[in-house]
Amino acid sequence: MIFGKKDHLVGLDIGSSTIKVAELKTAGKEYTLHKFGMSRIAPGTIVEGRVVDMEGLAKEIKALFKAQKIREKNVAISTGGHSVVIKTINTTTQAEKELHDTILSEAEQYIPYDIDDVNIDYQVLGESQFSPEQVNVLLVAVKKDLVAEYIELTQMAGLNPRIIDVDTFALQNAYEILPYESQEKVTLLIDVGASKTSLNILKNNSSLMMRDTISGTNQVIEALCDQFEITVDEALQAVNSEAGGVVSVSDVERVRLNVAQSWCSEICEVVNTYQSGANDERVEKIVLSGGGAFVQGFKEALLSELEADVSVINPFEGLIVNERKFPDAFTTKAGPLAPIAIGLALRKIDDK
Repeated sequence: MIFGKKDHLVGLDIGSSTIKVAELKTAGKEYTLHKFGMSRIAPGTIVEGRVVDMEGLAKEIKALFKAQKIREKNVAISTGGHSVVIKTINTTTQAEKELHDTILSEAEQYIPYDIDDVNIDYQVLGESQFSPEQVNVLLVAVKKDLVAEYIELTQMAGLNPRIIDVDTFALQNAYEILPYESQEKVTLLIDVGASKTSLNILKNNSSLMMRDTISGTNQVIEALCDQFEITVDEALQAVNSEAGGVVSVSDVERVRLNVAQSWCSEICEVVNTYQSGANDERVEKIVLSGGGAFVQGFKEALLSELEADVSVINPFEGLIVNERKFPDAFTTKAGPLAPIAIGLALRKIDDK
């Protein structure tokens, strides 16, 4: 096994409700799950993608690494939400240096922030379907203060952040190693986290459209608090079906279904926008991940609105897994929450 190389990274997914960590062993094109763990964090630790309790979260990350006995300090992390802008743009085919200068000079019109306040990166996707003289370019801009915040956080946890990725790309990395997935079909990856939802429409491993929204599973908590005038702790008790809950199970399910239907409406708008300009190509597959994948009624709502196969991701199926160390019951339950951490763990230090 090639392990402990200088380019080896641990994937650290810092979510607003749960942190996840993954470490893989690699041998050629095969990946073995070496370490994986999750830890819930206190509500309010991260708000709208920004870290509120830096010291407390750094301690949680340290504790998770210690609990999983992970010694490697080089990590790949990711960001998302409104502080990250992802756009597919078209520009004239040019030599590499001229293309670089053109993209940087034109980027300002696509980014709703001062150009001096963001870090910009891009990737050429290939020739435009509309003209051989045009190329499609994936433009990514991340606010510099957000990057600095996450670097400081990981360093406080005693780690070395070597790559800062985007949640959507990390999820796509994990999806692409699944052995049974057809890459030729137009596929929508949906990751519903606690405070944001990431959408990525792709075909042949190339992204065709990406969107982030502020929807997430926290909406269930907020709706319960508003409708029944209860505290966040009481709402969490109700959602987790804990003893002493002040809201009935049927009321919780009704609220969940209403929230899931609102997610479905937003997703349908994105799909319709894509399909209206995609030369009759339609989304054929939908793959769910994140905590929202567990919300009853969400999958069914998508099935009723969109003519596509809907499934829930299990990224462990793309890895060699020791079932004695990681039993099926664990990987099935953790699967929807794991892909971003696993996608990050697939990165190497020198990756573009």
